[in-house]
Amino acid sequence: MENQQTVARALHDVGLATWFGGSLMGAIGLNGAAAQEKDPKERARIAGIGWDRWVPVNGAAIAAHLVGSVLLLGGNKGRIAGQKGVAPAALAKTALTLGAMGATAAARWAGKEITRLGDEPVEGVTEPGASTPPELAEAQKKERILQWAVPASTAALVLMSAKMGEQQRAGSVLQGVTRRFASLR
Repeated sequence: MENQQTVARALHDVGLATWFGGSLMGAIGLNGAAAQEKDPKERARIAGIGWDRWVPVNGAAIAAHLVGSVLLLGGNKGRIAGQKGVAPAALAKTALTLGAMGATAAARWAGKEITRLGDEPVEGVTEPGASTPPELAEAQKKERILQWAVPASTAALVLMSAKMGEQQRAGSVLQGVTRRFASLR
């Protein structure tokens, strides 16, 4: 029972699921729905309102994921040191996490720029119209890329988490520890 990390896993997984799912729904659902607004001058504003409402939930999700990740690292420090392949996976996952956080922050910044400049007609939240000012069009161009970078990077984290879960299977642990000892000779 002492080796169970149920709370840490729950924080890690629910936080990551919320972060991934919210970013994907926002890119497809929220931005897509705002693009359907009849008044082209209202499209960016409507999306901005939705994203502003999402920020506290997303922040809590990211924080939960980070707390869960740190707790899991602490609980698995022996395996990280002793099982071949676990330390590189943990480092890769840390790099992916930092990348996802960077993409999230950059997407938020671009979104705030769109909202700030958005009293102009646009085709969609990330698509400028013929009369969209250049500064707004530039923020939209950035957001068009970043809105997909967040779900892509968090999906990569989901895949890395699955890989690391497989490393905890008894056969994988035995094989990894055996390889670690063999490499020390």
